[in-house]
Amino acid sequence: MNKILIIDDEPTIRMLLSRILELEGYEVLKAKDRVTALYTLKKQEVQVVLCDVFLPDGNGVDMVRELQVLAPAAKIILLTAHGNIPDGVQAIKNGAFDYIVKGDDNRKIIPIVSRAMDAIASEQKKKPASTPAAKSHTFDTIVWKSHAISDVITQAKKVATTDVAVLINGETGTGKEVFAQSIHNASNRSSQPFLALNCSAFSRELLESELFGYKAGAFTGAVKDKKGLLEEANHGTVFIDEIGEMALELQSKLLRVLETGEFVKVGDTKTTRVDVRIISATNRNLKDEIANGRFREDLYFRLSVFRIEIPPLRQRKEDILPLADYFIERFAKQIGRPAPALSSEAKNLFMAYPWPGNVREMMNATEHALIVCDSEITRHDLPIDMLSGDTSTVADDSFDLKSVERNHIIKVLNHTRGNKTETARLLKIGLTTLYRKIEEYGITV
Repeated sequence: MNKILIIDDEPTIRMLLSRILELEGYEVLKAKDRVTALYTLKKQEVQVVLCDVFLPDGNGVDMVRELQVLAPAAKIILLTAHGNIPDGVQAIKNGAFDYIVKGDDNRKIIPIVSRAMDAIASEQKKKPASTPAAKSHTFDTIVWKSHAISDVITQAKKVATTDVAVLINGETGTGKEVFAQSIHNASNRSSQPFLALNCSAFSRELLESELFGYKAGAFTGAVKDKKGLLEEANHGTVFIDEIGEMALELQSKLLRVLETGEFVKVGDTKTTRVDVRIISATNRNLKDEIANGRFREDLYFRLSVFRIEIPPLRQRKEDILPLADYFIERFAKQIGRPAPALSSEAKNLFMAYPWPGNVREMMNATEHALIVCDSEITRHDLPIDMLSGDTSTVADDSFDLKSVERNHIIKVLNHTRGNKTETARLLKIGLTTLYRKIEEYGITV
């Protein structure tokens, strides 16, 4: 029987949701707070988690990643209060399956849970019997035109044929994991697993369990042995992102893996041996972290046998338009429409914008533009952040009050995922007024 965990501090809500779901034949578990929920997930396997945003000892939006560590195959649905759309949007970004409004959307619970169960069943059918590394990123799939990235690819190809540890430096969003997976897929370990984790997404205790695993009885709720990523990726590659966020105690355990290939699981007394390649990445200056006592110097030298520096997008402008075209074609194909062209004005804005979020921000910007544009992507279809950046290349009419208002309405509509009632509420205008402005400004929703 499919199990569902309800996490809510209000007994009446837990009872109501439980009754609704049990009538549909689901087995329901209940937790009143974060601690109880985590304890339950360590003991029980569940398929769906319904979690309130506001808990007495935690925030449901922030808990999404924590819940996914303990129940990686489960679908997490957030319960928001009073139509709190920003919480729902952030939850989706954190990896939640969906969100519903408490009380008002009770009729939506069963359809959403049913979709979640269908998604789980579909994923299980597609899951291969073995877990070889995904081939989604190779050196051939990297989009580039600049000499800077050409040099990086040349270095990465050379180190891929070896087994040495690689440290990839670069700002957030520059594509460090893309290069890590490309290195793995060009190595003699390519038929073995490539597993990745981000240190900033876990608490110290969860990171230790995720990386090294634990023995049954190591802590309350540890009812069976669990392999960590290092053991799961034996003979393959482990990519550790944001390595600078790792606690000092765990740094010493990772150092031992690099030096001897051995580690001790949480709660174990004997060592476990593995043969894994470590590729790590950071957007921090690890030498500064060493000077401030936050990072071990010996670990730094072991991790950085070979260093790769990925320059930010603003320093390789030759790559901007090729990347934009790539993402436009990719997202257009996903939604089944012809790929629109960038207007000359939009191209100028793409080239002038500093891209603080690098390639990841461009990916989001092109997806946003594709959703709102008609036959061509113009300045009006771009995210507001791009329009408020470098104004030296923006036409004079972009300062017109109507242009500013149009762009702001588009931004809020995108934020609410096209929900006009919620958009009108956030803009503090009547719904009729919003419809009139949408028609007046020719906004496609």
